[in-house]
Amino acid sequence: MIDLKTVLYSDYEIDLPQTGKQIIGSRSSESVIVYQAYRPSIAEFAVENQYFGGDFKLSRMSWIKTNFLWMMYRSGWASKIGQENILAIEIKASAFNEIIENAVCSSFDSSKYEDENKWKNAMSESCVRLQWDPDHDPFGKKLNRKAIQLGLKDEILKKYSKDWILSIQDISGFVKEQRESLLLNGLNDLTVIQEEMIAVNIDYDDIG
Repeated sequence: MIDLKTVLYSDYEIDLPQTGKQIIGSRSSESVIVYQAYRPSIAEFAVENQYFGGDFKLSRMSWIKTNFLWMMYRSGWASKIGQENILAIEIKASAFNEIIENAVCSSFDSSKYEDENKWKNAMSESCVRLQWDPDHDPFGKKLNRKAIQLGLKDEILKKYSKDWILSIQDISGFVKEQRESLLLNGLNDLTVIQEEMIAVNIDYDDIG
């Protein structure tokens, strides 16, 4: 199980790029952490069994995020219905690279595809949907930097849900403690997951 190191938010941004498309997260030499938010029944099954099953639906696209604060923005710091449990899922680094290599952007980019039909064909054939969205600070304010989220389906989702997982941790307690700290003290004492740039096999600008 990967050790999720924490850092004060005041130190979090120091070494991170402030603009452009960036894959920011926690990794070791052999694994990458991704985050998902679920209702208790899915989260509890996943933690107990260390894979996704039970109420988890393989028939639906499932979105993963590498960036802790991007997950906090999407889940409202674990306050949204159906997103009360935040999971930190440790997957094989080789699996993360495979996900990236199979990703197709959810919006048309003329620099990557000759026309929209070729892009639509690529999307229909791919098991990975990629979105670059504005990253956000702890209060939900948009940043100039873009964060990545990846939608998995079909064969990639099947591999991800069981074969590629090294560990699953429920970090909801930590998240809720920090949500209270944010509400009471602002950024002064806020603690977040320490993160860095994640290197992949292809240039960020070529992804999707």
